[in-house]
Amino acid sequence: MLNSNVKQRVSVTKQLIYGLIATLCAVVLPQLAHLIGDALGVQTALGEILLPMHLPVIFIGLLAGPIAGGVAGVCSPLVSFALTGMPKAVMLPFILIEVATYGIVAGFLKQASISNLVKVILVQAAGRVVKAIAILVAFYAFDGKVAPIVIWTTLYMGVAGMAIQWLAIPYFVKKAQ
Repeated sequence: MLNSNVKQRVSVTKQLIYGLIATLCAVVLPQLAHLIGDALGVQTALGEILLPMHLPVIFIGLLAGPIAGGVAGVCSPLVSFALTGMPKAVMLPFILIEVATYGIVAGFLKQASISNLVKVILVQAAGRVVKAIAILVAFYAFDGKVAPIVIWTTLYMGVAGMAIQWLAIPYFVKKAQ
């Protein structure tokens, strides 16, 4: 019995460490995208197109589990906002909800008997649906101060980033396993 508890604690500890490493990557990658975006004259649009924060969160969830994915998903937007002011305060709650959903759902799909590509697509769908619901709730709760058009904008702006995730995440998960 004791041996089982020790193994479980080590597993949780490892997931927390992996989640924090993924958080670091999920803070650094968007900053690189913003630097490149500034150089190209598109400012933050490159980050909105490539979705660099999502990559490490989904990856670590699929690789290490729901604790690692959840830690990375919750901490990434908060740490990024605290250090860089990005994402913008008005979008922070929605991005936090979306990215946390990615990490947790990816973690729960870790052991699913489906391809990594299908897992990524399911994770993306879950995160986008939860974010859309959060935006609609905020829209009605705050008398229309958050426009539902944000839902459509984030969907079409992120198509390239989603496609990158379809290619990169299954490849790197397979290599890491």
